[in-house]
Amino acid sequence: MSSLNYSSHVRPNFLLAYPVMLSMLGQVMTAVADSVMIGWTGATPLAASSFANVFFSIPLFFGIGVSYAITPLVAEAAGAKNSLSIIETLRHGLLINLLVGFGLVGLIFLVEPFMFSMGQPEDVVTLGIPYLSIIAVSIIPTMIFQTYRQFAEGLERTRMAMVIVIGSNVLNITLNYIFIFGKFGFPELGLNGAGWATLIARVVMAVGMMFYIFYGKKFLAYRKGFSFGKYSKALISKMLHIGLPAGSQFIFEAGAFGFSALMMGWLGTTALAAHQIAINLATISYMTTSGLGAAAAIRVGNFLGKRDKQNLRASAFTMIWMAVVLMSAWALLFIFGRYFLPELYIDDPVVIQLTASLLIIAAFFQLSDGIQVVCAGALRGLQDVKVPSLLIFVAYWVIALPLGYVLAFPLGLGANGIWIGLSIGLTLTATAIVFRFHHLSNKMPTKEITSEVD
Repeated sequence: MSSLNYSSHVRPNFLLAYPVMLSMLGQVMTAVADSVMIGWTGATPLAASSFANVFFSIPLFFGIGVSYAITPLVAEAAGAKNSLSIIETLRHGLLINLLVGFGLVGLIFLVEPFMFSMGQPEDVVTLGIPYLSIIAVSIIPTMIFQTYRQFAEGLERTRMAMVIVIGSNVLNITLNYIFIFGKFGFPELGLNGAGWATLIARVVMAVGMMFYIFYGKKFLAYRKGFSFGKYSKALISKMLHIGLPAGSQFIFEAGAFGFSALMMGWLGTTALAAHQIAINLATISYMTTSGLGAAAAIRVGNFLGKRDKQNLRASAFTMIWMAVVLMSAWALLFIFGRYFLPELYIDDPVVIQLTASLLIIAAFFQLSDGIQVVCAGALRGLQDVKVPSLLIFVAYWVIALPLGYVLAFPLGLGANGIWIGLSIGLTLTATAIVFRFHHLSNKMPTKEITSEVD
């Protein structure tokens, strides 16, 4: 290990990661733009969007996690120069993602009638349900986009997804302005207008990515990946064994933050609005390092296909240090911008003050958040997802959430107590999966170090 130059991985890691980082950041910026522009209409619509997004984001992230099965399999097949395997992974991935997408939309509609019985302010729930019904449908085009995006990323083609996502963001913000505030002759739709803008932007995003893969010259050899029929139960099973646990990781993590939003609702509209702003900002930082995690999955999967242990470990640990540097910058931004950043969302001084205290806590868990997301990506590259899912479940649901509840309610720390519990969960997760990756990658048989880093 010591004979390998880790610095040689910084440039290829960055060139692969930065388009993924920007595209993932662009995806979450749809929600950020919605929250900012909804916040201009008042605290109640902002709280309603926060409550509705609990029931939207958890299924959405599960679906995205399922789609992650495509990338390591394509990357490994590309490393082994197996074109047929790449084609079959694309075909089967689209089938799985479509079925999952329709199933998740149906699940959201089934849950909606029970939202009034969850202890939230009645006006928040009444406003949130129609908005949820609109954005729920956007899961289907998102799953189509994810299919082709994960396929392209597995082949280390990451830039077009970035361009498409940024373009869809511009469209979403434009439509938000038109629909929320009733511009250019359109009716003023408020919160529902943000929902329609999101749905339209994600349909455009899916169509754009599909056309890029179908007509792109770099992908002509894989055109048969658009064919239907003659599916392999063995390959579907293999992909689900990767995708379902990966999706479960997102459920455990997103679900923990979602349940924390429910606890915030028990504290009132102000706490829920502050939580929505703080979680929005923390999600932005998370998505930048999530791009590093996706790149780690690609690099590790490719070196796995080549059976190159040294470069596999070096590229992953270099990516972890890159995440540490990036998240340190985010932590400083949250500390020094704790009052300025919430003011971008809302002009309520009580909400701004509470959000500022939450951002201080968020600053302290940035390093843990960055490390755990990169290590989780590296483990996906090794196709190890079941044990990390269990570790994430224990850290959040057995430790973090019960601790957050005790700190918030019996001990009277309120919203800050809930976030302290989440911070502890992130730290435990990061520690556990770093050891997991080190253990598994170190067990691989050693191959002679290559002279050139791919």
